[in-house]
Amino acid sequence: MIVLTDSAVEAVRSAIDKAEAEPAGLRIQVEAGGCAGYKYMMGLVGQPEADDAVIASGGVSVFIDPISQPLIAGTTIDFVVALEGSGFTFENPNASSRCSCGKSFG
Repeated sequence: MIVLTDSAVEAVRSAIDKAEAEPAGLRIQVEAGGCAGYKYMMGLVGQPEADDAVIASGGVSVFIDPISQPLIAGTTIDFVVALEGSGFTFENPNASSRCSCGKSFG
């Protein structure tokens, strides 16, 4: 369903190592908003919700709520370091459009 590249896994593991309380994994969800209609939301969480899909990618647990699942199915998440800045990028086959910042899609 969701794939994290090696670079993304390394970035998530680094964040987990720096967290005060040890998180159970990474929550990825989609919310209405952003430049193109939907925006990606990510964060470390202590436990999945009861109805989350739980996916293991590179040894990292990823939690996705049922509403977000069809919107991001097949997405590859990468972490890039560039002169303009560092951050996560999303290659979403379900997106018909996306904003220039890459953080929202339609």
